[in-house]
Amino acid sequence: MTWVMVTMMIAAAFAVIALVLKAPRKGWEAIGAALMLGAAGFAWQAHPNQPAAPKAPEPTSQISGATLVEARKQLDTRPGQPANSWTVIADGLARNGQFGDAAGVVLAAVQKDPNNADAWLALANDLVAHADGVLTPAAQYAYGRAAAADPRHPGPAFFMGLALATNGKLAEGRAMWADLLARAPADAPWRADLAARLARLDAFIASQRQQPPAP
Repeated sequence: MTWVMVTMMIAAAFAVIALVLKAPRKGWEAIGAALMLGAAGFAWQAHPNQPAAPKAPEPTSQISGATLVEARKQLDTRPGQPANSWTVIADGLARNGQFGDAAGVVLAAVQKDPNNADAWLALANDLVAHADGVLTPAAQYAYGRAAAADPRHPGPAFFMGLALATNGKLAEGRAMWADLLARAPADAPWRADLAARLARLDAFIASQRQQPPAP
């Protein structure tokens, strides 16, 4: 069962990176090779039946901080508004891949202004990136606070849906994106991109359903 789950996670991760995140087609081979290398390492070193032991987290991440920051800004509901100084500092750290430090800095922004949806969203994204894409309870809480602070902000639902899909919860991620698209203003500049991403995710989910079950 462990290897079935590993195979499914590799397939889901590749589909999200290649189809949903729109990675260039010429880079698909490299992405696939990286995922297979990770699987090979798991096969070589993993012991699924052995009890877990504490291990210091690796201080590395494959998530592009610059891409994450720019994507969040593109979904900002208040374009042109001056950003909180703490968020500016945190974004600079995130662009350099220092997601843990960025989360610590932007935490000051939400403590100063608990109704700052963009700061909560930045915190959530930094927490997910710091955990190498894992949607932690702390990140889920921050996404929830961002949505509560500004129910019209598309960012919380978009990034939460992306995190769910990336973590293999395709149906849940798809539901969040579908709901966001349904309530998106007709002239929203991000609407067409979201619709295209949702269509690609639907196509991947459909292809998964058509595949025969693993023996």
